[in-house]
Amino acid sequence: MASINSNEPDYFLLDEFLTEEHKIIRSAIRDWIDRSVKPIIEDATEKAKFPMHWVKEMAELGVYGPYIPEEYGGLGLDYMAYGLIMQELEKGDSGVRSMASVQSSLVMYPIFTFGSEEQKKKYLPRLASGELVGAFGLTEPNHGSDPGSLTTNFKDKGDHYLLNGAKMWITNSPISDIGIVWAKNEQGIIHGLIVERGMKGYQTPTTHKKWSLRASSTGEMVFDDVKVPKENLFPVTQGLKAPMMCLNSARYGIAWGVIGAAMECYNTALKYSKERIQFNKPIASFQLIQKKLAEMLTEITKAQMLAWRLGMLKSEERASAAQISMAKRNNVKMALDIARESRQILGAMGITGDFPIIRHLMNLESVITYEGTHDMHLLITGFDITEIRAFY
Repeated sequence: MASINSNEPDYFLLDEFLTEEHKIIRSAIRDWIDRSVKPIIEDATEKAKFPMHWVKEMAELGVYGPYIPEEYGGLGLDYMAYGLIMQELEKGDSGVRSMASVQSSLVMYPIFTFGSEEQKKKYLPRLASGELVGAFGLTEPNHGSDPGSLTTNFKDKGDHYLLNGAKMWITNSPISDIGIVWAKNEQGIIHGLIVERGMKGYQTPTTHKKWSLRASSTGEMVFDDVKVPKENLFPVTQGLKAPMMCLNSARYGIAWGVIGAAMECYNTALKYSKERIQFNKPIASFQLIQKKLAEMLTEITKAQMLAWRLGMLKSEERASAAQISMAKRNNVKMALDIARESRQILGAMGITGDFPIIRHLMNLESVITYEGTHDMHLLITGFDITEIRAFY
């Protein structure tokens, strides 16, 4: 029988394709979310503060770079496990998943993929253990969907590089110990550098007045003649391909994560509709409510199947950037639509902190924009199927 009333809607029995290890990992993350995140997430959201004790707790669960080999502090897991981890984290809050996603896909991944052996040994174990928090600096105040036009730059000063510029909308920056920064050299070629907190001229001011991802720490990276040691330059990155590879890894995690947010909204709406009495019967008995619930479950199921197949391809190193792009765009839109429909089912109660729906809805308004906007992902798919570029 299809599992439609559990914490994990699984209408097409995809659990049968998961290993016991996958299920154990998923259960461990789910238990932590229920125990440590859900009791305080509404308060953290209201105060716009990321609870720092979560950093170490997530490290103990192994959520940072779980696909990184054990010799560098990871767990050596496959990408299906990584996807399930992201799904369960986002059931708690998109900000929790964002923190782990940046640490894993945008900080540990580039160090492992593009870094020197010395860089890997120096940073990866400490990032995996939560001793260090990382941030990823690509987006700039004037360059979002057009990262190739970034203006942050560095000059060779003999025994060091001199870094200048600014990055904006950077998850983790105010709490970060290191930053992966993408900047142009004197020839205009993009390279990646590792910048450490404490370097003179490097600041990470917090972004205030957010109404989305409030429990996530967001800020800027400002570089004013920052001296970066030459050994902090990635030795094998040139051009925009490297940061795009990082974003593909992050987008993969998002495609899974937002399913968790959609599940949480759906489960909340389903339970509420069975308990809310109007006209002497539960509103779940009305046709329009059943229509909404049926459509929600259908869309979640489609997204699950998309993510599951993508996970298989990713673990086999066969997933294309365009496939990841499609999954990110589709699944985020799905989750946002379900959050809105769930809010409708709860009526006025749907906008209160007594239920998680409005928080997920506001968060997803950011998720549909970051790591590539909804419309830009449509154009990526358009280019893939027509071989005609609609953006330059």
